Amino acid sequence: MFLALGVAAGALTGVPIGPVNVAVIDASYRHTLRRAIAVGLGGAIADCLYAALGVLGVTPVLKSNPTIPPILYTISGIVLLVYGFLTARSQPMAPAAPPVDDPHPESSAIVNRREMWQGFTVGVALILLNPAAIVTWVVIMGSLIPDANTWEGLACAVGVFVGSFGWFSLVAYLTHKGKHVLGDKAKWIPRAVGIALMVYAVYLLGKAVKYVVA
Repeated sequence: MFLALGVAAGALTGVPIGPVNVAVIDASYRHTLRRAIAVGLGGAIADCLYAALGVLGVTPVLKSNPTIPPILYTISGIVLLVYGFLTARSQPMAPAAPPVDDPHPESSAIVNRREMWQGFTVGVALILLNPAAIVTWVVIMGSLIPDANTWEGLACAVGVFVGSFGWFSLVAYLTHKGKHVLGDKAKWIPRAVGIALMVYAVYLLGKAVKYVVA
């Protein structure tokens, strides 16, 4: 039951635009589906970590230090505003060409591993540079499983990983398919998601101001 709750929470929280969604879309359009899935894997692991922190005792710290949430919202707002701006302003690149036979399969495998590692680190970094996600997951876990014990909470956190990774993989797949269907018209995708991310960043900054005023 707790695993299923986590899967649902991970998938549903991935639906709103966020830094990992943007990075997955960008990686799938500019690079390869493989790299985009690696980005999603990194983001899902970081989501799982934050969800686990919400279970393992971060909640009392946030409640006893009311100045922490607005600081986290401010940091996230600034980071995501810059990232969204750079994404929206980035020069569109041609979609990645289909892979061709490599006369040196070993070197090709090394390139593939490097590409996946780079994507993975991007996914993890984007979540870690968005500390407001801690507050979000504390609220979600506290309302979703308020009376759960540690093991039940960790099972829910594992479910969060499964749900998040499933959602990010779906986004990567749809973008990969969409760039072939839309052709040149797909160039607006990074710009659109970059603008959406900037709107989300302004929302986070607004929440920080609301905390201070209140």
